[in-house]
Amino acid sequence: MDLPDFGIPPQLASRMSMAEQHEYLRTRLMRRSTLVTAGTVAAGGLLAGCGGSGTRSPATPSPATSTVHGSLVSPFGRHLAFGADPKTQMRISWQVPLAVRRPYVRIGLKPEDLGRRIGAEVRGLHTPGVTGVRPALEQYYLHAALDGLHPGTTYYYGVGHDGFDPASAAHRSTVGSFRTAPAAPRSFVFTAFGDQGVSRAAAANDHVVLRQKPAFHLHAGDICYADTNGQGRTTDGYDPAYWDLFLKQNEPVARSVPWMVTTGNHDMEAWYSPDGYGGQLARWSLPDSGFDARTAPGVYSFVYGNVAFVALDANDVSYEIPANLGCTGGRQTKWLDQELGRLRATAQVDFVVVFFHHCAYSTSTHASDGGVRAAWLPLFARHQVDLVINGHNHVYERTDAIRNGGVGRPVPIGASTDPTRDGIVYVTAGGGGRDLYGFPPGVRESYEGHVTRHEAVDTFRWTKAKAAVKETAEWSRVRYRGFSLLSVEAHSGAKPALKVSALTDEGERIDHFEVRRGA
Repeated sequence: MDLPDFGIPPQLASRMSMAEQHEYLRTRLMRRSTLVTAGTVAAGGLLAGCGGSGTRSPATPSPATSTVHGSLVSPFGRHLAFGADPKTQMRISWQVPLAVRRPYVRIGLKPEDLGRRIGAEVRGLHTPGVTGVRPALEQYYLHAALDGLHPGTTYYYGVGHDGFDPASAAHRSTVGSFRTAPAAPRSFVFTAFGDQGVSRAAAANDHVVLRQKPAFHLHAGDICYADTNGQGRTTDGYDPAYWDLFLKQNEPVARSVPWMVTTGNHDMEAWYSPDGYGGQLARWSLPDSGFDARTAPGVYSFVYGNVAFVALDANDVSYEIPANLGCTGGRQTKWLDQELGRLRATAQVDFVVVFFHHCAYSTSTHASDGGVRAAWLPLFARHQVDLVINGHNHVYERTDAIRNGGVGRPVPIGASTDPTRDGIVYVTAGGGGRDLYGFPPGVRESYEGHVTRHEAVDTFRWTKAKAAVKETAEWSRVRYRGFSLLSVEAHSGAKPALKVSALTDEGERIDHFEVRRGA
């Protein structure tokens, strides 16, 4: 059924939440069968909202079937993610262009010996067509859960299906590898950015990521930009085929480096479920950490070495882009409070890193989100979070240590800071590959090798009334308008530390500082 502009006038859509738009379409314009995709099934039913508690049904392939022999269908877009325990669990995901029979993963300790075989789940995603805009599209995402792995071990794997055996000589080149987290804390590297999309700069950043040899990568939302407007509306421009390009682009790194994503505003795709996350649920398998990961794929935690990581969905609290504002009914924030308390009390954990999309502190185009500040900053302070990583603004910007809303301690380039004394450093790492932003008129960049005199910046924050209220930022310490990423060395032992560096898409360092507790 073709639906020009999905039948909702733009003026009306702009005043409706994502769930309201979905209900409008369901009850007035569309057959139920058009809306029930694998994403909505995985989300626990058509009307289960963000963070809802619907009963999960098994994800199923789209009704369309392929008559092409499996030997002619090649997997692509391999990407990894940890399960809840990175020492013993890995999730392998990939895509096929046509429906296949009996997909699976082969795994072993040597590339020539992939003796263990694990069946894969198929999550077919149907996107309805729009007259004069795009045809309907069927996409097929496959996922295998690997449990009972050994810590600190390198595994080799290949993905296949009937007619395509990765262990055969013809397909041996498709075999990849990954390494599980160590049993005891050791030093390691992780990387991070947000706002990637598909571009030469995005691919260049991927190459820099690989050169850091990270244990995993954090993606702070706005993953692909198949939704070009990012307002969480059915009137947004949208091309689901862009995901095919994105997963192909990232496969050289994501097939060996676990790609731990969270959701940004461009990841609210209103065509699949009331909260817009049906597409995300089809494409990604991420840790289930107590908050309902079946319906909120961007909310989870995991521990690697001596560092705990918490991913959040800031769409739930954003004042700037309110399509999903309040969609969990406060459940995410309650979970966050409990999870930070649990992680901080874990003996193995020295540091807690939180990452999400919308900025708590930034002076660039989107500036700071008052909803994020109101909901979560008191919890970050109470539990002494050590580092916060955001995207959303397509620049690199780093604050001083912030305490009680102001500068707790200046943190110039190369300095060390103690969150127990100084406050929290917030990093905007939004230079992942999408078109770049700038800073307010007259505000100069200041980064390693190009440090300018520290000055207050006139900027603003978003309020619940979606008003931009002016404020003066004394806390903006480092600013770089270019493609970039974070590389963080986590050290354990007698003197644990997070050594944070920012790198350009050519690998040149533009910032560095250290986080040490009780220093």
